[in-house]
Amino acid sequence: MDTSDLSIIDEPFESALADRYLVYALSTITARSLPDVRDGLKPVHRRLLWAMRALKLDPASAYKKSARVVGDVIGKFHPHGDQSVYDAMVRLAQDFALRYPLVDGQGNFGNIDGDSAAAYRYTEARLTPIATQLMAGLDEGTVEFRPTYNGEDEEPEVFPGMFPNLLANGASGIAVGMATSIPPHNVGELAEAAAALIDNRQMEDRELLAFVKGPDFPTGGVLIDEEETIGRAYVSGRGSFRLRARIEKVTEKGGGWHLLVTEIPYGVQKGKLIEQIATLIADKKLPILVDVRDESADDVRIVLEPRSRTVDPALMEESLYRLSELEVRFPLNLNVLDRERTPGVMSLKEALIAWLDFQFEVLVNRSLHRIGKIDDRLELVEGFLKAFLNLDRVIEIIRTEDEPKAVMIAEFTLTDRQAEAILNMRLRSLRKLEEMELTKERAALVKERDELEKLVASRDRQKTRLKKDLAAMAAKFADERKTLVRPEAAAARAEIDWSQMIEKEPITVILSQRGWIRAMKGHVAFSEGEALKFREGDALETMFHAQTTDKLLLVAEDGRAYTLAGDKLPGGRGFGEPVRLLIDLPAEVGIAALMKVKANTRLLLASSDGKGFVARGEAVIAETRKGKQVMNLRSGAKVAAVREIGATDDSVAVVGENRKMLVFPLSELPEMARGQGVTLQRYRDGNLADVTTLVLASGLSWPLGGESKRVRTEGDLSAWRAARGAAGRMAPLGFPRSNTFEPVPPGEGPE
Repeated sequence: MDTSDLSIIDEPFESALADRYLVYALSTITARSLPDVRDGLKPVHRRLLWAMRALKLDPASAYKKSARVVGDVIGKFHPHGDQSVYDAMVRLAQDFALRYPLVDGQGNFGNIDGDSAAAYRYTEARLTPIATQLMAGLDEGTVEFRPTYNGEDEEPEVFPGMFPNLLANGASGIAVGMATSIPPHNVGELAEAAAALIDNRQMEDRELLAFVKGPDFPTGGVLIDEEETIGRAYVSGRGSFRLRARIEKVTEKGGGWHLLVTEIPYGVQKGKLIEQIATLIADKKLPILVDVRDESADDVRIVLEPRSRTVDPALMEESLYRLSELEVRFPLNLNVLDRERTPGVMSLKEALIAWLDFQFEVLVNRSLHRIGKIDDRLELVEGFLKAFLNLDRVIEIIRTEDEPKAVMIAEFTLTDRQAEAILNMRLRSLRKLEEMELTKERAALVKERDELEKLVASRDRQKTRLKKDLAAMAAKFADERKTLVRPEAAAARAEIDWSQMIEKEPITVILSQRGWIRAMKGHVAFSEGEALKFREGDALETMFHAQTTDKLLLVAEDGRAYTLAGDKLPGGRGFGEPVRLLIDLPAEVGIAALMKVKANTRLLLASSDGKGFVARGEAVIAETRKGKQVMNLRSGAKVAAVREIGATDDSVAVVGENRKMLVFPLSELPEMARGQGVTLQRYRDGNLADVTTLVLASGLSWPLGGESKRVRTEGDLSAWRAARGAAGRMAPLGFPRSNTFEPVPPGEGPE
């Protein structure tokens, strides 16, 4: 390769890319996305306020077009897109986005519904008193200035004002490889915490919770985290806060009621929230709610109508929290730039300490700057007093000398500035009253200088002064907390019976031999099962009545249990759908049983090798598509039967493929959540054919089949009674040839 061309750099692409990307990342982190811990501002916000100050847009002045502000910002200080600058300005003016707005906007600056602001040619703006407080002291030597991007002007590196903007207004941003998310807080609480830290820097983060109760959002709401959770977040600088809307029950005339939402969580757009709730109603995911109305004007007012007055208000409220953005989590990631412009995550205490240390520095810098101004003025005052003491001689020198300045400097031991000031003095100042005023001014300046020197030299005096300034700031800007802190709401959070969220309707569940499932509306007579249509080569496997609120248990032959929701089954038109589309059931695994199940249902599970146990419904109900393993099987075995145990059943009947039957007490079976079970019946050859439970005193019944629909009952089962695990003896005469305990069909069919 020709290396004579100096524009070509020979280096590995990986290192070249890494170096350049690192420069970009550092620029994004330090000059765009993360706020400074000292004033809580990003560069774009700082330049916006600085440009507005330069335009003299103080709170008492008239508004100016936002376009003028944006033009000055991008032309002098922040060479970025005008829309991004205007968006930042809009946010500073929104009282639902900032706890303490820094821009006073006039015109359409957006709203809590999510509507965007008008174009900057239509809106006007000026600074708020808090913004001027944040910039107070810029002309008093408190902070360093740096040249703007084109070197034509200067801008402050940080704002020095006594206002904890980082925590009071919060911040959010995404940099490269890191992000920040800081919720707003109440400035009165922050001032109290800062004053406590001034007195005792050794305070723990958790002790600050006595002052800072938690975030205080401009949109209010209810914070439901416990103090321990809030404390962990503030100690680590990372965490999240659970924020709910403020909802109250309003009783109507006649005994009816509705829920009224008066405050929504921070950052949630009201328009989208109402649309979300309306979708829940349309999709029937919340049938206990029938209507949502937006009656908001300047305040938030959302009305939620229940299905009937008998609906539990607490249940409806809790359901809305779970299913909509009436409850959100707001993240805390206190990632900021310290005074050295180094990014890092701080705790609440570290952030307050960093801000207080900066305020101490500002106080000292302001005092030193003032001492310098006093020295300058004292120099002139001393010169004026010398002139008054020698007034006649001074007048004579001015009248007679060609170079009076040099003569006065030599004769009265004056400095050049003093002599120049005397020569520029007006004649009207040559009166006795002026001399007296100068004497008083010198005494006052000397006293003020002495106090400032003591302040600079004494840390204790600085602490006292800073606490006094904090109190004055809090008295001016502190207000009542908007976000209610209710940790007991989290503890009282109840479990929801989601079946109440489903409209209860009768259905008939149909499962085919090849595993196709469907749910026909209503309770279809079982006699109509023969008329049902199936795909070619397929036939009815099982059919039973249920409700849309029921949970269905499907047990696969490999011992895995799955749960289906009655309202989620395919409709009765056509052949339905393969049940394997609803759950993760392997194609090669057969279905052992499908039935209704409740948490208190008792089931008898039996495997083909004669093992079995009792399980409760709560143990076999699975909430995921993958299901859960309930029965552990030996090699070659499979689940042969799953039977619901009747409330009064006291015995188990087992029959093998060898037609030998055994009856033993149900109490001999263990109750398990998962396992292989115990031996039900012993076989020399063959496997278990079927199992059932019964009331021993009532005997065992089975249908004889045919048109007569007669039933055979074996009342005395003593011949087949033995201990669990015995071989049993041949089944009673007339026992079904299918070698199964066929149930006796009820008159109306099982419910």
